[in-house]
Amino acid sequence: MGELPRIRVFPEDFQVEEIPAYRPSGEGGHLFVQIEKKNQTTDAVAAALARAAGKARRDIGYAGRKDRNAVTRQWFSVEGVSPEAAMAFDLPGAKVLEAERHPHKLRTGHLSGNRFHLVVRDVPDALAEQARQRFSQILEGGMPNRYGAQRYGFESRNVERGIAILSGQRFPRDRRAARFEVSSVQSAVFDLVLRDRPLALDCLELGDVARVEESGGLFVVDDVEAASERAGRFEISPTGPIFGTKVIEPEGEPAERERAAHRAFGIPLPGALQAPRGIRLRGARRPLRVRPRQGRFERGAEQTLQINCTLPPGSYATVFIQELVGDYDESSGVLAGR
Repeated sequence: MGELPRIRVFPEDFQVEEIPAYRPSGEGGHLFVQIEKKNQTTDAVAAALARAAGKARRDIGYAGRKDRNAVTRQWFSVEGVSPEAAMAFDLPGAKVLEAERHPHKLRTGHLSGNRFHLVVRDVPDALAEQARQRFSQILEGGMPNRYGAQRYGFESRNVERGIAILSGQRFPRDRRAARFEVSSVQSAVFDLVLRDRPLALDCLELGDVARVEESGGLFVVDDVEAASERAGRFEISPTGPIFGTKVIEPEGEPAERERAAHRAFGIPLPGALQAPRGIRLRGARRPLRVRPRQGRFERGAEQTLQINCTLPPGSYATVFIQELVGDYDESSGVLAGR
């Protein structure tokens, strides 16, 4: 038995199913293709799909990146291919499950969530019981919505590359990779704001930018008592910055903490930030907490935990596991993304 609980001992220990924002309509010049992959990155499967279809890599669309060291199901899109041809594609480490026509390309963010089946191994009895209690607490009150180090790349190199792009010291040709590296910096700034927040995540303060859970609407808090009551019912949540040129800004103390996080990474303050050439950088607000849905927790044989849950887009099951059991051993290698 290892000193820490283990995840991803086998690819089947980490299963992800993408929940699309909408089903393909059955008509149109694009084809939505659901693919199951194992031990493959989303980019590798997209490249293989492009080769099989005789298309350029840039013609392949997908809603989000999925983990490499896992068994995952996600949707891709390709133009000008028949469903019959797509079902016959031979893709390394992947297989086509479904293919339906749709009028337009699949874009990043076009998903409503991800459904996870997770196995955590080598969990002693005392820790398993703590995890069970923590699981119930998270389903009721949520958990920190941090990205974590998996988003930053090996030794935070994605963040370093992204800072170089933002400062004009680096001009990569691969715009998709450049966008991902810049987003790594956005993630690091958000995580720093979350880490340094002095309040509990169900509390709000004057000047916070709050997000309405049901609609996604944003507003600056000017009545702390009323906002805190709504936060206690999980109707609204505090947010942190995904920095950009079109982001609603907080006021007062929340604004000062966000500016400090910008300075920590050498990012220009709001109002002075300019998007690098070829990269849209509008920005957004991200909730500081997230609540899993449809959760199930079971104690399995041989000191395992069996966990099922659904998380909103952009939230990480690895963070959920860490909130349950603390530090763990990433047995199958380095995390590879969403």
